[in-house]
Amino acid sequence: MRFLRVLPFALSLAAFGCASTGTENPEPGQPGPGEDIACNDPGVAGCVVVGEASRNLSPQIPAADRDALAQGNTEFSLALYRHLSEPAGNLFYSPHSISSALAMTWAGARGQTEQDMASALHFTLPQGRLHPAFNALDLELTSRGQGAQAADGQPFRLTVANAVWGQINYSFEAPFLDVLGESYGAGIHVVDFVNKTQEAVGLINAWVEKRTEERIRDLVASPPITKHTRMVLTNAVYFNAAWQTQFDDENTQPGSFTTQTGQSVQVPMMNGTFETTYSEGPGFKAASLPYDGGELDMVLVLPDDLAAFEQGLDAARLDQVFSGLSQRLVETKMPKFEFEAKFSLKDALSKLGMAIAFTEEADLSGISAAGDLYIMDVVHKAFVNVGETGTEAAAATAVIVGNESAPDPSQMVQFHLDRPFLFFIRDLQTRAVLFVGRVGDPSPS
Repeated sequence: MRFLRVLPFALSLAAFGCASTGTENPEPGQPGPGEDIACNDPGVAGCVVVGEASRNLSPQIPAADRDALAQGNTEFSLALYRHLSEPAGNLFYSPHSISSALAMTWAGARGQTEQDMASALHFTLPQGRLHPAFNALDLELTSRGQGAQAADGQPFRLTVANAVWGQINYSFEAPFLDVLGESYGAGIHVVDFVNKTQEAVGLINAWVEKRTEERIRDLVASPPITKHTRMVLTNAVYFNAAWQTQFDDENTQPGSFTTQTGQSVQVPMMNGTFETTYSEGPGFKAASLPYDGGELDMVLVLPDDLAAFEQGLDAARLDQVFSGLSQRLVETKMPKFEFEAKFSLKDALSKLGMAIAFTEEADLSGISAAGDLYIMDVVHKAFVNVGETGTEAAAATAVIVGNESAPDPSQMVQFHLDRPFLFFIRDLQTRAVLFVGRVGDPSPS
């Protein structure tokens, strides 16, 4: 979908009409939660501004570029694992979702910020080749499962969606918009972070919730989204697939499971014998469980020593696990499980080498020449359910970009309200004091 005139310079969301992305078909009247509004008024939240380039649905990508993207994404996912695996307990995230959202952001990075993000994210392809490679990958993923079944008895689903949310009246660079449109199928949804922060948060969360079949709720909040936010880049992934050979629920029985902290607990254990692939290597055993359609599987790895295995887990080690899998008859016993996780990835990504992107020294001038943009936070939320029939998984990522001035630590003062205090609620313009209070004992009544 294109505007009729070429816009060689920056695009201002106040200057042009909007177009629906074409992914929704709203009925006349008010749209439902998460739906785009077909309108010509860029002041209406939910309109979508698109660049001149529509999505390339048949990208021609060299095999070497596909391999480089896959290798880099795997290396990033394991590097990130090492930073997220503490403390002990359940852990689940989608490295593809995180990489995709940050790849859209990287399209606007320049200078040292561009170099540091590429290093941290293990992007080895240049800008002009990486984004088409992501496009080809996502189009391949969403073509999977034709005729296959999902864990809930419905058709197989694997969906990947991207969207960008931009401040009304803020100028964004035309080449940046073209990359978003051509390689990620994303336009900029018009919102008003400055005056209607909570409304913007609600629109983003509704979009994510709809595209993850309501499994990912409340991805973003205020803060970290504030009146200083200028853009939020989001990715959502949803997966629902049946096992190729399902577990018989009559064989599920209570069984003992030793937790990471050494505690023995009773959990529902599924039991089944399958013709599948299996391998053993130094310090581990592994088996796969294929999904219906045979295009995806879940590889289960059982280390002899979890801590030692995690410490040595890198792309080469994981390749050793995968490449050693061969056809066997495998008696499988595993627990049913369901849990969700939510992360702020700012610290982990900073430790991986892109700290500059989270400071006022960031160069995101490819997004907007208006200046002073930096990444305020990257939030990620994921859900997984594994049972007798298959797997349901969902994840979403939001990269929050703004221009709020970072505080100067040298100017910090301590203000600890650790004894009784008073408070006043006032109207600034009229200086009217509306409420007065005193806190003498804040303990729950």
